[in-house]
Amino acid sequence: MPTYIAFLRAINLGATRKFPKDAVKQATEAAGGTDVETYLNTGNVRLTSARRSVAAVARDLEQAYAADRGFEVPTVVFTPAEVVEIVARATALADQYGPVKNHYIALYADAPSAAAATAVHALEVEGERCVVDGRAAHALLHGDIHSAKLFRAKQFNALGVGTSRTRAVLTTVAEKWCADVE
Repeated sequence: MPTYIAFLRAINLGATRKFPKDAVKQATEAAGGTDVETYLNTGNVRLTSARRSVAAVARDLEQAYAADRGFEVPTVVFTPAEVVEIVARATALADQYGPVKNHYIALYADAPSAAAATAVHALEVEGERCVVDGRAAHALLHGDIHSAKLFRAKQFNALGVGTSRTRAVLTTVAEKWCADVE
């Protein structure tokens, strides 16, 4: 059975969106996932599934999570090979643009449109850059995330609804769960 990596959006934020790792694991198994593992309490899940597409896995997980929690949990799913590609691209961008204080990667269910990607690439914000590559948008920040103007820009928001992880978290996920990918 294929392996997938799911990234859950906006869980464990505030009092009303609690979704502990054990509950995530149980709901993932209820959706048909096997060999389920979680990393951190931010919604990083590895699973195997009989499903043959990331869209079908995401749909199954979102339905199970909503049934378990009583609120929507947008979920973005990738294959291990796709996660490895995103991490490799992050490394290449770090090499290309030099060290940054923060490198966040927004992950999307569908690739942003070419027009949205072009618009965000054209943004000129000192010390901040966004590079869209497929279903990922890399935000390279020389400052702090809380003061970043990029994330408040209408061009960035036009990329769509996604979920973000740091480069460090995605690198760890790839090391833990994608070791067999060449």
